[in-house]
Amino acid sequence: MVNIILFGPPGSGKGTQSANLINKFGLIHLSTGDLLRSEIEAKTPLGQEAKKVMDQGLLVPDEVVIGMISSKLDANPEARGFIFDGFPRTTAQAEALDKLLALKKTAISNVLALEVPEDELISRLLNRGATSGRSDDANETVIRARIVEYHNKTAPVADHYSRYGKFKKIKGEGTVDEIFERLSKEIESLVEEKV
Repeated sequence: MVNIILFGPPGSGKGTQSANLINKFGLIHLSTGDLLRSEIEAKTPLGQEAKKVMDQGLLVPDEVVIGMISSKLDANPEARGFIFDGFPRTTAQAEALDKLLALKKTAISNVLALEVPEDELISRLLNRGATSGRSDDANETVIRARIVEYHNKTAPVADHYSRYGKFKKIKGEGTVDEIFERLSKEIESLVEEKV
């Protein structure tokens, strides 16, 4: 099983690239953002609480997210692997995910981090906010708070996986195809190792 964490700040293209990588490698997309948004759309109590937190540019509690991930893994026992998009964002989440995967007899193969300058991220998110209806993408102040939150909390996650030789920076600028090619090369080498 190949399990990839696709890492990067809000607006770095994780969702777009995840979709492309899933099509190419037959992996299952595990986006905590998508899981949360489906709860919000369904207006569940969890979704309503998550929306309040997300609208402030903050993160949803870890135990809620780990529970959703565990259910998704259990629902896909024959998976070739997963792409984790938007999770883990803190060292505590990384450690919880590592423990969860160990219980399920698998592990993270590698973390691929998309690197994009802040001005480009803000521009991408404001453009997305104008068309997506996502309230967290419509306000530059909230966007900046999310980027600061990302850098403050996720830099230690990079350190966590670097200690195990499972962290690689990928240039997140250029065309979608150029970025996809860079990511694909990294995943192809992991798939070959597993064969």
